[in-house]
Amino acid sequence: MPSGVTLAVVGAGDRGSAHARWALAHPERARVVAVAEPRAVRRDRFAADHALAPGAVVADWRELAARGRVADAVLICTLDREHLEPVLAFAALGYHIMLEKPMALTEDECRRIVAAVEDAGVILSVGHVLRYTAYTRALKEVLDSGRIGDVVSVQHLEPVGFWHQAHSFVRGNWRRADEATTMLMAKSCHDLDWLQYVLGGPPARVSSFGRLSHFRTENRPAGAADRCLDCTVETTCPYSATRDYGDRLAQGRHGWPLSVVIDEFTPRALETALREGPYGRCVYACDNDVVDHQVVALEFASGATATFTMTAFTEQADRQTRVFGTRGELRGDGRQLRVYDFLTRTEEVLSPAAAGAMDAAGGHGGGDAGLMDAFVRAVATADPGLVRSGPRESLISHLTVLAAERARRGRTVETVRL
Repeated sequence: MPSGVTLAVVGAGDRGSAHARWALAHPERARVVAVAEPRAVRRDRFAADHALAPGAVVADWRELAARGRVADAVLICTLDREHLEPVLAFAALGYHIMLEKPMALTEDECRRIVAAVEDAGVILSVGHVLRYTAYTRALKEVLDSGRIGDVVSVQHLEPVGFWHQAHSFVRGNWRRADEATTMLMAKSCHDLDWLQYVLGGPPARVSSFGRLSHFRTENRPAGAADRCLDCTVETTCPYSATRDYGDRLAQGRHGWPLSVVIDEFTPRALETALREGPYGRCVYACDNDVVDHQVVALEFASGATATFTMTAFTEQADRQTRVFGTRGELRGDGRQLRVYDFLTRTEEVLSPAAAGAMDAAGGHGGGDAGLMDAFVRAVATADPGLVRSGPRESLISHLTVLAAERARRGRTVETVRL
């Protein structure tokens, strides 16, 4: 008889499929037994990958919930605005839950999710994958050891990358705050969560500045068309969809982000998508409104301060961090750590085992696998302590994001209401 933790998957998009692939790689520990996905192409592909019987494959998660508890745990990977209702339903049925980030988009919904899982006595793990990398573990061990003394201040940079901004936050699903959520919540809740994790406590106060500066109609080049396929200046534009997606297809790079644009990896399918779909639009002729750069300043109860910068205008790269302590300094680039000791005036270089690039296509440097490993172990052993991104920790990071966005909009300094 098959053993291991059984999983149902709600939402078989890129994130849901990526998390579920962990079970294919570890069949002795977990297996997917059901899926709910509204898009037929995605649903059928997922069912084939996991050898699911027709009766275990549905379009609507409500149909799956109506069957009662058919698995030990559920991976909820629906769109950001559609997290609350399935969490409440599956928690009430006794499912342990892995919930893709962000957990919800408002304080009320976040608190309702926490209350629901705690009342039901089920494990909740939120998809803050940066907590689960070897790099993060090594960095946190340095800080916790006291090697650089007391932390006084931190600089943390998220270089989103020019093409990633264009793909996801100008043309893509997260381009508008009213249809999805803010840039800070969609992209950088990872980072504000990570800062509180490595520093060992939540911030007390935040302020923030940022705006949509570049991807606006007034910055449209002379002669630009509404779509890249029709554009006479496309070859001189760094944000050309024709070149970016076309190069990926020609090179056989069929994962994210190309997999978001097309379901069939053929030149004809790509041309149709760029001609008719959202990803072929000129970046200066979209309906986007989320910021393309933002700075958050944080003050912690200890008196330590931190600045977080998110910017679109970079080569896509790993996050970069500098931590300034009373006895030393730490510099990290997502792969290596450099620890400088004030007393000996020497530097040590630490290189945690790399496990892929830090983007979604690379499994977030091992964070995706680490998240699933911890969640499955927690469910198998009934030990929620194995989860590093539980309900209370994730609630704090979401409240921090919401406070920072209030500060940006209101030009205020906000207290993080825990």
